[in-house]
Amino acid sequence: MPGGYLGKILVVDLTQGQWEVEPLREEHASRFLGGGGLACRYLYDLISPSTDPLGPDNILFFTTGPLVGTRAPSCGRYTACFLSPLTGIWGESNAGGFFGPEMRFAGYDGILIRGRSPEPVYLWINDGKVEVRPASHLWGLDTYRVQEAIKEEIGEPRARIACIGLAGEKLVKMAAIINDNARAAARGGPGAVMGSKNLKAIAVKGSGTIPLYNEAAFNEVAREARDWVREDFTAQLFHSGGTAFWMDLGHEFGDVPIKYFTKGYFEGTGKLSGATMAETILVKTSACYGCPIACGRVIEVKEGQYKLPVTEGPEYETLCSLGTLLMVDNLAAVSYANYLCNSLGLDTISVGVTIAFAYYLFDRGVVSEREVGFALKWGDPEGALRLIELISRKEGFGAILAEGVRSVGERFGLPEEAAHVKGLEVPMHEPRAFFGSALAYATSPRGACHMQGDPYAVDSGSAIPEIGIIPGDRFSVEEKAWMVARIQDWRALYNSMIMCQFCSPGPERIAKLLREATGWDIGIEELVKIGRDIFDLKRAFNVKMGVKRQDDHLPSLLLRPLPDGGAQGAVPDMEKLLADYYAVRDWTEEGTLKPERLRELGLA
Repeated sequence: MPGGYLGKILVVDLTQGQWEVEPLREEHASRFLGGGGLACRYLYDLISPSTDPLGPDNILFFTTGPLVGTRAPSCGRYTACFLSPLTGIWGESNAGGFFGPEMRFAGYDGILIRGRSPEPVYLWINDGKVEVRPASHLWGLDTYRVQEAIKEEIGEPRARIACIGLAGEKLVKMAAIINDNARAAARGGPGAVMGSKNLKAIAVKGSGTIPLYNEAAFNEVAREARDWVREDFTAQLFHSGGTAFWMDLGHEFGDVPIKYFTKGYFEGTGKLSGATMAETILVKTSACYGCPIACGRVIEVKEGQYKLPVTEGPEYETLCSLGTLLMVDNLAAVSYANYLCNSLGLDTISVGVTIAFAYYLFDRGVVSEREVGFALKWGDPEGALRLIELISRKEGFGAILAEGVRSVGERFGLPEEAAHVKGLEVPMHEPRAFFGSALAYATSPRGACHMQGDPYAVDSGSAIPEIGIIPGDRFSVEEKAWMVARIQDWRALYNSMIMCQFCSPGPERIAKLLREATGWDIGIEELVKIGRDIFDLKRAFNVKMGVKRQDDHLPSLLLRPLPDGGAQGAVPDMEKLLADYYAVRDWTEEGTLKPERLRELGLA
């Protein structure tokens, strides 16, 4: 087994209440590393088009990567992979904090969960020892309370816990897995998959170390990388303003979604910015394992109707999805909505988009106070707060929204007004502000996603010249497909090492880190190839699940010119972008991998 790996996968069969340890398949690790890449290669063989995402045959695979838990900067993440109940295709969601490294210290590269327990349970993994414990007494607890309850029960206050809240128990398709207080693996409904297995939580604690091929050389490169990241200008922006630093800059570009993607300008954005947070409710910054950036915000709302204790503050995505998308500029109200979603275990992006769609439908008279139960008014957060609670319990109008924005659009006969791609709600970067984002959303392996490729960052100035990624005209379609494919491949690599995407030590240092960790002969060219292989693998998985060219589609809502703002009047030519993209990828005109490519990936 190469360095960087423990060589063990914990396989838990909840139906039988049994577990075993399987050796990591080295041939998969050497080609797809870890994280989403490694998990997809496993799940390609284990999941079929007939698999019920909420049935016992679905797999929930918690994976790490060869850099997780080492001294490499910002490598404190894990990935949860599954067949998504929200989209019916590839499900992948990762989170920071400390759970991923602790899983490794406890002795495992991954935890593969199958089956369904007849009663609620949680897993307790302590230095290789595994227990399946009853959790009926924990069922119904919110994510904050269950983490504390388990730590007290096992007598390990420093244990790391990933859990679900009420939304996961109720199988809400937008349910998240929450770890380390309020870090969330949220997109695509992993919490619902966990809930469908009657698995309330996983607690891990370990004292092991990560074996490295050349530990001294690795730690020296890691030190250089950390020093580089500390001096990186973008990293300093993330430290000083959190992810919300983008609110002001993004608004200038027209990148901030407003009033359910129908406007490009909102004077209230300044009230939701990182600077405003720092001046009003910020207590301190926080960091994930081994991260020199510390982009997390810890806040306190000391008074008023949205009073909150010291807790995690909202990220940029949440400030938009539960703020600007609803025309709400009350930072305390958005912070309270964020707290509710974290405690109930909900994806703030999907929930915010779906609630904004409800406001949009109410405004147009498609739904009324009779159906909803109360009025929904732009700029008023009260309706959103009530809907969050109803969604988590699948009660009343909330039961309709709990199925996701695609389902809501179909129910009310307005599918082209529903802001999603392949069933996953569109994140908080306007596809009309950066045409590369439109193409990335259309082709992302998990549906509309800003973390499987971030062209908005590239075309606003974040270059990676060593691999040919340089900023271009954000409104041009020429050569855009090549850049989008390249940044998607690069992010596929990141999501498999696993390294936080806010950390940019450069391709050469990343190659050195992997070389000294594993002993493999890896250079920049090999990094790019690994990323491409991982991205194509996920496409092959989705084609196996039934994805076709027509699914690489943005709804009409997102292809109408915005009336104002930094992207006023701009609309991407999706037909040209997609045609160019398929050619760059060397896929067929139908968006499938060619037979020889499938053979290259070992899938034929």
